[in-house]
Amino acid sequence: MLRRLRYAIAALCGVLLAGTVGYMLVERWSLLDSLYMTVITIATVGFREVHPLSHAGQVLTMALIIAGVGALGFSLGTIVEFMVEGHLTGLLEGRRMDKRIAAMSGHHIVAGVGRVGSVVASELSRNELAVVVIDIDPEALSRAREAGLAWIAGDATDEETLKAAGIEHAASLVAALDTDADNLFVTVTAKGLKPDLLIVARSTTTNAESKLRRAGADRVLTPTSIGGRRLAAMVIHPDVSEYLDVCTSDDGVDIKLERVTLAPSDPFVGLSIGESRIRSTTGAHVLAVHTVDGRTEDNPSKDLVLRAGDRLVILGTSAQLDSFAARHAR
Repeated sequence: MLRRLRYAIAALCGVLLAGTVGYMLVERWSLLDSLYMTVITIATVGFREVHPLSHAGQVLTMALIIAGVGALGFSLGTIVEFMVEGHLTGLLEGRRMDKRIAAMSGHHIVAGVGRVGSVVASELSRNELAVVVIDIDPEALSRAREAGLAWIAGDATDEETLKAAGIEHAASLVAALDTDADNLFVTVTAKGLKPDLLIVARSTTTNAESKLRRAGADRVLTPTSIGGRRLAAMVIHPDVSEYLDVCTSDDGVDIKLERVTLAPSDPFVGLSIGESRIRSTTGAHVLAVHTVDGRTEDNPSKDLVLRAGDRLVILGTSAQLDSFAARHAR
């Protein structure tokens, strides 16, 4: 529609230019008189000629009326359609959104807001994280607007679309498009634009996981496979599965999982888990430690010494996690 509007304005300007130049050459009138005559001729307002017309001038005027009325009608119709159908509002909204995204830093991009991507975007937003969603589907973007999310209408596999989403300043990207091929292309493109970007990709088959990892995805999840394992776990260990659901859901139950990375200045650095007294002073549990050298210590020993760069997986209530954060921030 925007392209059609450009064509309409260009056609009208072309007729105005041709008429003005024509009168200047045929009748030897001034620029102002020629432009005035062109405008009143195209507008068919019925004013008299500014000067008597020669035969050549009369022919030019008839041609100008035929061409000008058509161009004016097409232009006015296109402008009215552009405004009535909301294209102008959409254009202004898009520019406001561009400014909003340009001011973001450390945000998270979700490519594709279908059944999986919409849940991801909702969870990120619920945790008060800045989110930009990308989709080409108008209905998906409408839901994003209603949720108050920043959005980009476009193809997430395109470099310019990712740049418009502020990928240079983003913290992560979730590739949640419908096909593995699209998610693979998004991953390759995003990694090329920002090599250190954290990318989490969705795959529809387990065969695609290795390809996505080779393309640069840091994490790859297959929802169908995960869902199948969870269903089996509910049958085999129903009590354990129920407890995990409590820990990972947001149904009013005050038990949460958090991951904390230890900085060099952290008071826990250099102490063993037993010496840190995290459990006794905060009530929170250290479920696992992803060490700085790449090891994962599940159910870590109290003798494990914590180092800068270690990532701790903490379980506790909101109050317990707040208490841990208070000690962690000292």
